[in-house]
Amino acid sequence: MKSLNVLSAFVLSLMATLAAGPVLARDTAAPTGTAHGGAARGGAPKVEPVADLPVGATALPGHIGGRVLAEGTDGGFRRQWPGTYVETRFMGTSALFRVGPGDVSLRISIDGGAPAALVKPKPGVYRVTGLKAGAHTLRVDTASETQAGPSAFGGFYAPAGTKPLPIPARARQIEFIGDSHTVGYGNIADQAAFQQTCTTAEVWDTTDTSQGIAPRLAGRYGADYQVNAISGRGIVRNYNGFAADTLPQAYPYTLFDHAARYDDPAWHPQVIVIALGTNDFTTPLHAGEKWATRDALHADYEATYVDFVKALRAHNPQAYFLLWATDMADGEIAAEVAKVADKLHAAGESRLAFLPMHDIAFSGCHSHPGLADDAKIAKALGDYMDAHPEVWQAK
Repeated sequence: MKSLNVLSAFVLSLMATLAAGPVLARDTAAPTGTAHGGAARGGAPKVEPVADLPVGATALPGHIGGRVLAEGTDGGFRRQWPGTYVETRFMGTSALFRVGPGDVSLRISIDGGAPAALVKPKPGVYRVTGLKAGAHTLRVDTASETQAGPSAFGGFYAPAGTKPLPIPARARQIEFIGDSHTVGYGNIADQAAFQQTCTTAEVWDTTDTSQGIAPRLAGRYGADYQVNAISGRGIVRNYNGFAADTLPQAYPYTLFDHAARYDDPAWHPQVIVIALGTNDFTTPLHAGEKWATRDALHADYEATYVDFVKALRAHNPQAYFLLWATDMADGEIAAEVAKVADKLHAAGESRLAFLPMHDIAFSGCHSHPGLADDAKIAKALGDYMDAHPEVWQAK
């Protein structure tokens, strides 16, 4: 069980990360922008920059997971919420994609194989080569979190001799709403090596949403997913009381600038997984905050969380809600989320469950869940879903 002082080393690094984004992170990309992955099914992907699209290249259709603001006519978009992914299918030995402005860490994979990392790539066109002749699925995942501003993706392209293939639709959708635990903040770090002193650069380098809770659980069910989470944010109070949108305040928008409200008629998740409260409760209240006592904070948290779920229910009348919490803050978070679930049940909400998570090692940066923790949490959620088939059945 983690107490309040576990995260004392966290606040300075987190504040710098929130304010500046990844601009301070060391550039771990190869000097040429070339990326190489591990062994992948059908050959490891090789990703290299090219001067421009070759003559005769045509746009490939793309399937996007996550909130995006469309740009251009070739499937391009801007995105800021973590965990965005985009896929295409083709027949051939190579394909291309365009990266726009904005610092980002991408993972490029072929046919579900091990990904190649493309870290802070320069804007331009990139070619994926080294593939065997045949049908392939090309996927680009966003691994990094970028609160300072959006990044852009310019679409997939087929060079001459490469033919587009249809992208099979997924029948299931899962939405994940949360904070740094859902983002995968510092999840690939070895805390023993960092000794809880991850720098801002190291946090950015070791955050990988593509290996976090969301893709693990969604992959278990072959589901599309969205990760609508922001590190440091809470239901009513952000980490250590810092001023910024809370998660419910940021949630309605496609990007964090509030310029466009999110509205996708194709997004109807059957399951909505929420984990919020870590930032509300892991630090003491300070003079000048709106809550005079811990009891006042509890009451505001419970009422606002209940209203948030009710608003989500209005937009997702068939969804099943899974609320989860760790036992950090001496159990305060889990106790408060349990009260929220009880209030919702008392108000007539029948498609909702609360799952407390125990024995989390918090082996990532600044006592965050590591990869093994992400796997444990995803398994616990999935085991509950398997034991309750009504999760997938509309009421």
